[in-house]
Amino acid sequence: MFKVDIQSEQKQAVAIEARRTREKQRQSRIFNVQNQVIGVDMEALKNQVMERRKREDAERAREEAFDANCVRCDLMAQMLEKEEAQRARQLAQQVQAFREKEQQPQRCREFDPGRLQKKPVRAGDQDPCCGPSSMQYFAGEDLNCTTRRRLQQEQSRRDLGRQWEEHLQAKRQEKYLDILEGQRQIEMDLRAVHLDELEATHRRVKDVAMANYNRSQATEMDIQQQLARQREQDDNLTEIYNHLTSDMLTEKRPASSKSQKVIPKHWKGMSPEQIAAIQKEQAVQRLEAQHRRKAEKRQEAEWARQEQMAAQTACQLEHEQQVQAQKLRRDLDAYNKELAQEQQAKKDYLDKVVYTNEPTSQFYLQFNTSSR
Repeated sequence: MFKVDIQSEQKQAVAIEARRTREKQRQSRIFNVQNQVIGVDMEALKNQVMERRKREDAERAREEAFDANCVRCDLMAQMLEKEEAQRARQLAQQVQAFREKEQQPQRCREFDPGRLQKKPVRAGDQDPCCGPSSMQYFAGEDLNCTTRRRLQQEQSRRDLGRQWEEHLQAKRQEKYLDILEGQRQIEMDLRAVHLDELEATHRRVKDVAMANYNRSQATEMDIQQQLARQREQDDNLTEIYNHLTSDMLTEKRPASSKSQKVIPKHWKGMSPEQIAAIQKEQAVQRLEAQHRRKAEKRQEAEWARQEQMAAQTACQLEHEQQVQAQKLRRDLDAYNKELAQEQQAKKDYLDKVVYTNEPTSQFYLQFNTSSR
């Protein structure tokens, strides 16, 4: 036994030395820059394929041998089990035959022919035939055990059926409540959608009305400006025409002395009637100008009011946008803070728990030292 162990150790040492030699030769071929070949070594690949095929064939043959051995062992085990069962059956038959032949009840000293009569042992717990020494009644016996067990089973069955009905009723009630909740949620969603549509419709109608009002105001203002320009132009033309056709420029003679030439130095000016007519016309023009200025002021006030309302609306919208932007910024800051905390916790976990053993340069020097 001792010699065998020495031989196995020597074989193992020889095999290890051979592997080391092959590994050194392979490293000398691979890591030698002068002997390196750019491309694929087909001979080495063919040898590897042949070695792999031989190894696969050997493994397949070994597996087939193992399978055949397993099948043979299973057949032998089945045969042994059948033989064992047959021997046990024969032994039982022999024992039964011996009992029927040699151990009959009539040969026993305790044989009682009265036992063969088919009658119940006792009619009940209060049977007068069962005396104190009859050994037919013991403490703890219960002749109604079967009936009571049957009643208990029926009671348990009824209880289980009632519990199952209650469970089904509860499930149906829960399902009905879920359906009602779903319908209520759908109704609320539809109502919200309807309210949103109504709000959008009212907003559009309001915008259209505002646009129409602004358009009508702009049109009215254009018409008034055009009328004012036309009136002013007519007034200017009338004034120019009056100046051109006045008695002063045309040097028209008075009606009493048409034949006489008017001498400018002798003309004493306009008559009081003419002066009164001119003043009356000027008063009418002043009144029209005053009315026109009032209308322009009212229009300017209306435009100022519209501009103020638009500015207030714009300020309100800008304030709402700022509030929403601040809320969004706060939410984003909170989310970024939470994300940063999670990342920091993960980094701390990796640095302090997972990657506690930091690799050194010696760890990286162990790679690329083998030819495999």
